[in-house]
Amino acid sequence: MAASLSPPRLLPSGDSAVTVEFSRNIDDTANQRVLALDRALAREPIDGVTETVPTYRSLLVHYNPLRIGFDALSEQLSALAGEPAPAIANARRWRIPVAYGGEHGIDLEDVAKTLDTTPDDIVARHVAGDYRVAMIGFTPGWSYLSGLEKFLHMPRRQNPRLLTPAGTVSVGGVQTGVQCLAGPSGWHLLGRTAVRTYQLHRDPIFLLEPGDRVTFARIDYKTFAEQDRAAEAGELVAELIAP
Repeated sequence: MAASLSPPRLLPSGDSAVTVEFSRNIDDTANQRVLALDRALAREPIDGVTETVPTYRSLLVHYNPLRIGFDALSEQLSALAGEPAPAIANARRWRIPVAYGGEHGIDLEDVAKTLDTTPDDIVARHVAGDYRVAMIGFTPGWSYLSGLEKFLHMPRRQNPRLLTPAGTVSVGGVQTGVQCLAGPSGWHLLGRTAVRTYQLHRDPIFLLEPGDRVTFARIDYKTFAEQDRAAEAGELVAELIAP
């Protein structure tokens, strides 16, 4: 327990932000501390802090230097960061439908060959996972999920694709994730979901939040097409299981 509560590094990020770094690696314990500090700042705002941005291993804290200085802010952040990170009470649980393989998951066959198993086994393992949203980043709504089974850990592609489809569900390194918008990616594409984790004119704009739990459910291509039309019309096709 003592190791998990080692003091974070506080790094100046320009003249109006500080990075509170809990680890230099992707680490689930560090991420829980990041989210705990983010929640603590939401509960007990520090005068002068204007925005917080949680990542896997650090929290970027923006502040107004005319209202609080780096040293004073760092002292308060260090005190908050030293507190134990409680589990998130009543975390939301989402079930996200995914059409695996074929044109929606063009890397599924190759991933199965690389891991010396079958596509159905890859899907079964991926669906069986219980994931946690560690961070949102890269592009709007891009949800990075921790909790990927070790068997499915895959180095990223040596040659990233310049464009991958919106809604792609993929694996890369020790993570899996949901890509909301079309864009470049070096991850391995297993399937696609019609769920919009980001939709500009919806309330809320971002569906998933750090700390949410996620499971996946396999659907066929016809169902995907139906759900995609529904989601485009503003319907929520992800299932909120709890709370």
